[in-house]
Amino acid sequence: MTARRPLPATASVAHPVTGARLSAPAAERNASAITQALQDIAPPSGCALEIASGTGQHVVAFARALPGLIWQPTEIDAERRASIDAYAQDAALPNLRAAIALDATETGWGARHGDQDLIVLINLLHLISAPEAQTVIRQAARALAPSGRFALYGPFLREGKATSEGDARFHTSLCAQDPDIGYKDLAEVMEWLVGAGLDPVDTLEMPANNVLLVTERSA
Repeated sequence: MTARRPLPATASVAHPVTGARLSAPAAERNASAITQALQDIAPPSGCALEIASGTGQHVVAFARALPGLIWQPTEIDAERRASIDAYAQDAALPNLRAAIALDATETGWGARHGDQDLIVLINLLHLISAPEAQTVIRQAARALAPSGRFALYGPFLREGKATSEGDARFHTSLCAQDPDIGYKDLAEVMEWLVGAGLDPVDTLEMPANNVLLVTERSA
């Protein structure tokens, strides 16, 4: 597994709660909306992989709302894997597996984790470089089963511009910490998805100027 740069100080904020569990305010805010959107676009059964599961708050909500899918959370950070497993233990859901280590910016993981009916990625692309983001997308496409879906959530630029003053400030702060990262342009990301062999299904506008891009691997 290749080493990934540390996440920017302004990104992916989480604080300890009880035991090994961490709580991310962003996950508390958006978990319900993302879960509802996934209920509309996810297959009814099969295997689901979440890339960069973070604290585990999202994947527990997904597994509870979509019981026909067997959910596999992944996370590069050991402390956050422990948090995921703590939330999973509390939830005691039969369709939620223990977290595994995965650096999604590494080449080759798509072949190791193939035949996924759904892959979910939340709020990662703006924290990595464009080449790393393209690797994530290519590997996710490879990991999907025929007709499997990739749900990609996050903030994006539109025609090179942020959609709000808050997004513009956050994008600028990310670029100041690392000029290789920051918000990606929505149209460019869609080009990367199509170039990886994924067919557009839907572009869903989400709260707080976020977008859920839904694509599908050809049958």
